[in-house]
Amino acid sequence: MRKSIIYIAIALLAGPMVMAQEFNVGTNVVNGGIGFGGSYGNYTTSSQSPGFSISYERGIWDVPGPGVVSLGGYVGTKTYKYNYLGGNDKWSYTIIGVRGAYHYTGLNVDNLDVYGGLMATYNFLSYSGAGSYGGGLSATAFAGGRWYFSKNLAVFAELGYGVAYLTVGASIRI
Repeated sequence: MRKSIIYIAIALLAGPMVMAQEFNVGTNVVNGGIGFGGSYGNYTTSSQSPGFSISYERGIWDVPGPGVVSLGGYVGTKTYKYNYLGGNDKWSYTIIGVRGAYHYTGLNVDNLDVYGGLMATYNFLSYSGAGSYGGGLSATAFAGGRWYFSKNLAVFAELGYGVAYLTVGASIRI
C-alpha cells in the first residue's frame, strides 16, 4: 500500500514536468551550438575554427495532426586561414537568417523534441586585408533533436547547414 502511494505521488508530480517540456504554441527556446564540417574553404585550407551559432525559436501554431510550427532567427560565424608562401589570408563568414521548423509531437518519448525545417539566410564574407567581400542570399534545410534533462535545459544536435553540417550544443527554454 505504501509503495502504491509513493508511485501515485511520483506520477502526479512528474506529469506536469513532462508536459511542460513538450514543444507547444508559445514555447520559446534559445540554442547555442558548436558546428563541425562545412562547405566553406577548400583543400588548401590551413586551419579553420569550429562554427559558432545561436538561434531562437517560438512555437507559433498547431498543425493538424501531431505538430507545432515554430519561427525564429539564426546567427552563426566561422573562419578559415590559408597559409601559403609569401602570405596568410583569413576568411570570415557570418550568416544571419530566419528559420521555420515543424516539431513533431506525436512520438510518445518523454523529454524529446524532434524537428525539421527551412532557413533563409544572408551570408556575409570578409577577407583579411580587403574588408568585406559582399555576400549573398541562401536557403537551407535542417533536421534535429533536443533532449530535455530538466524542465528548461536540453542538449541538441542538428544536421543541415548554417555555418556547419553538424551542430551540437545546449538549449534553454525561456
